[in-house]
Amino acid sequence: MNVLVTGGCGFIGSNLVKYLRKNRPDWKIVNLDKLTYAGNLENLSEFEGDPKHVFVRGDIGNQELVEHLMAQHSIDAVMHLAAESHVDRSILGPEVFVATNVLGTQRLLEASRSRGIKRFLMVSTDEVYGSLGPTGAFTEQSPLQPSSPYSASKTSSDLVALAYHHTFGMDVVVTRCSNNYGRYQFPEKLIPLMVVNALHDKPLPVYGDGANVRDWLHVEDHCAALTLALEKGKAGEVYNIGGGAERKNIEIVKAILSLVGKPETLIKYVKDRPGHDRRYAIDPTKIKRELGWSPSQTFEQGLAETVKWYVENRSWWERVTSGAYRQYFETQYRARLKG
Repeated sequence: MNVLVTGGCGFIGSNLVKYLRKNRPDWKIVNLDKLTYAGNLENLSEFEGDPKHVFVRGDIGNQELVEHLMAQHSIDAVMHLAAESHVDRSILGPEVFVATNVLGTQRLLEASRSRGIKRFLMVSTDEVYGSLGPTGAFTEQSPLQPSSPYSASKTSSDLVALAYHHTFGMDVVVTRCSNNYGRYQFPEKLIPLMVVNALHDKPLPVYGDGANVRDWLHVEDHCAALTLALEKGKAGEVYNIGGGAERKNIEIVKAILSLVGKPETLIKYVKDRPGHDRRYAIDPTKIKRELGWSPSQTFEQGLAETVKWYVENRSWWERVTSGAYRQYFETQYRARLKG
């Protein structure tokens, strides 16, 4: 199968490309990524020269480019991960989230429709459901109640994708995942940010009282679920993907400090962000029952392995936070693209 992966140089995207090259070695992966601040081609340097991984720098909103790639590489399916995804950034500048996540998705869908793509996998988030009370979990039938510009833009893109199924008969599957963690995550997200700050003996900023709850999912388990959804999911359906690992933010911060041997005095409580959802929890019963998926590791195992990776790969996150990783693209690809 020939698959177009959008956002394949981001955190989840690069882990997905690695997962597919390992577990679906006969698939050809065309990786379309704009390489914004969170996209890092260096994550996939092991595939340089690999004929089964074709990287293209470009925007999902460029419909002409997308249609050209689909024709050139005889694309069978799309795994759409490209998105602006950080809530704090969406509060500071909502417009780019609407442009990329909503309009970009619509243009990608239209290109897929015009080329007769067999399956379109829309990768979304549990944040479209809004905030939960102290009990219960989101199911696929939960009402959509986004509370940030980011989650509103993802809700919109989900509904546009499902509308293309209902209106045009496109084969669309939507997945909504809980918070991901693992290797190669940009250090603005909770876990890598806290690890990096702790290693620098800097304050670890915790919003509000630190009691906000998230359900955590290891990125490799997410990639396995996405692959199953692409292969076995039912057209027009939504599948929730959750790790079954609810934790308060403050519990995670304290666990990280313990793993790196730093004192809890580094914790600094800061003013809560606007519209901060209190609790998320995913009910993954449907994907377990219908597709046979389940997470492969506990949160404690996954967190320890993730923290260890950041400790041992300091040069990676130092390059990412400094912007030096961008030189990799310029050195390795710029000359060839000009040629």
